[in-house]
Amino acid sequence: MLLAIDTSAGTSVAVVDRDGGVLSERTVDDTMRHAEVVGTLIAQALDEVGVRPAELSGVATGMGPGPFTGLRVGIAAARTFALAVGRPVVPIVSHDAIAFGAYASGRSGRLLVVTDARRRELYWSLYEGADEFGLPLRVDGPGLAKPPELAEGPERLDARLVSAGELGMLAELTFLHERPFAADEALYLRSPDVTPSAGAKRVTA
Repeated sequence: MLLAIDTSAGTSVAVVDRDGGVLSERTVDDTMRHAEVVGTLIAQALDEVGVRPAELSGVATGMGPGPFTGLRVGIAAARTFALAVGRPVVPIVSHDAIAFGAYASGRSGRLLVVTDARRRELYWSLYEGADEFGLPLRVDGPGLAKPPELAEGPERLDARLVSAGELGMLAELTFLHERPFAADEALYLRSPDVTPSAGAKRVTA
């Protein structure tokens, strides 16, 4: 049983079980309040199904792509929770979770998954389908581009949110079928909007 957290778009938290599926899921689509809501959503998702943290086998977290500020909130929450309960963190590419859900619901063939990167840009990942276990086959990306660059090509899926339930189930199946997890490195794809000051400015009269 896993706790799953993703804040690459809105904030989504779920409790999943490989055999039982998605047991609970809580989501807030606001892209500016990740830090304010993630703790509450974790508590609600666990309380809904009466799961104690010690019963979990790990914490799955979406590694992006996503904007710097929001994405790091979910990753930090997952790492802190996992450390507190002595469980491993399972990193998953957030776009892979979207593609997993799309193929599980009946889509097939090549698919371009797109999420908002702000600044009139988009994050994208390209998939050629799913394997025999339903795991998405990513062939390119994640990448960053402006919308005109993505105007033509395979079927496009624009997603406003990443489902933690789908992310958690993808993590369960990835482990079951002994496939590699994502690298434990956030996919920011560009520098944060705010950067540290280079130092005090010189003042002249």
